[in-house]
Amino acid sequence: MSKVISFQIPKTGKNFVQYQEDRGKHFYNNLHQHPQCQLTVILEGRGQLLVGDYVGRFQSGDVFLLGESIPHVFRSDAEYFEEGNNLTIAGNTIFFDFQAFGRSIHEVDEFRELIHLNEQINGCFKIEGKTKERILELFQDFPSLSALTKFQRALHMLSILEIGSDEVISLNRIPVLRSLSERDGKRMDQVMRFILENSARPISLDEVAEQAYMSKEAFCRFFKLRTRKTFTQYLQELRITEAKKLLLETDLGIAQVSYQVGFQTLSHFNKTFKSMTNQTPKSWKKLN
Repeated sequence: MSKVISFQIPKTGKNFVQYQEDRGKHFYNNLHQHPQCQLTVILEGRGQLLVGDYVGRFQSGDVFLLGESIPHVFRSDAEYFEEGNNLTIAGNTIFFDFQAFGRSIHEVDEFRELIHLNEQINGCFKIEGKTKERILELFQDFPSLSALTKFQRALHMLSILEIGSDEVISLNRIPVLRSLSERDGKRMDQVMRFILENSARPISLDEVAEQAYMSKEAFCRFFKLRTRKTFTQYLQELRITEAKKLLLETDLGIAQVSYQVGFQTLSHFNKTFKSMTNQTPKSWKKLN
């Protein structure tokens, strides 16, 4: 188990397949990593998904595939953390531990495709279309299966995932940097939490660098190496992601949305939105 951020996967010895159900008020909200590849179905809940250079959203019905040792967080929306709310989350995950095979995985010809697939899963992928439908079917009654049947079904799931196809879509523009050290992992988690919790107001580089206990120059290098984006680019992407949510789900005007997600002027919001979507906020809302 990685030491980056504490995250416990059910310990079942040296099993290739491990199954986990998440139920509660919110998803595990620390940036974390583990040596297993994972296939996650979101049954209930919504929020922001952060993986490498990807800043996006998740909601009920989504299916994601993440590679091994890749830092990520499914961060439930702020309302899930408010006292007295009746919101709940639910998600099912299958973890694939390729390390459980040991050296034997390289000695069995039939496993060559499995090795190749694992190498291709370098980042986060969203599963869509017929592939998603099939994956959801294969998740049905999974906990009640025998160990051998679970193993067979897990291999079947992996066999239908065509990485890079129109139905297994890479969410990362560049391969994700794997395996943060414990120290860097804690720093990144602290920084991500601070950005997420304060993105609706102006955040200075001095403030965020202070969260990592670094000089501005050192922080800029640190952050870009791990997200492949500058702090400003990352913050703007978070804000535009939140703006899309508000445009779709509320009756707020564009100026109100702009202010609520942290932009100081409407013109800056419009310019940033168009640069990221190739559409104005108004036209994007109409099309969605």
